[in-house]
Amino acid sequence: MGRGAVAELLWTKEIHMNTTRIMAIAALIATTGLALHVAQAQQVGARRIDLQRHDLSVPGREVVQTIVELAPGTTAPRHTHPGEEIIYVLEGTWEYTVEGKPPVTLKAGDVLFIPAGTIHSARNVGTGRAAELATYIVEKGKPLITVVQ
Repeated sequence: MGRGAVAELLWTKEIHMNTTRIMAIAALIATTGLALHVAQAQQVGARRIDLQRHDLSVPGREVVQTIVELAPGTTAPRHTHPGEEIIYVLEGTWEYTVEGKPPVTLKAGDVLFIPAGTIHSARNVGTGRAAELATYIVEKGKPLITVVQ
């Protein structure tokens, strides 16, 4: 094998190794980001089902619609959203604590409006599954939920 062939082989091998490293790093970054997202979104006894996300005609705003489910006794931690939240209770008995207001208990068919940036939490106070349809009108590109200590 001549020098040119050896150089070509080494060059090809180096490119392959660099490509493999880049792919491995990209996969690690993506997996880490996904794991963090899942860890923030998931909590024992809680489940979010994302239904839709669309840009609005108002620049920089989007609408996000999800179903939030809580098992009996489960509490969603105190948190905020970068926009308004409109809640329609689908099932169960919810207790909502909204900063500056007394706690309110809602059942299927009840609604609640939570202003942008308002600290709030929710708890399933019933004996069965609790589910709500949550519609968020929020600033695009910001985290949907920010947990507050």
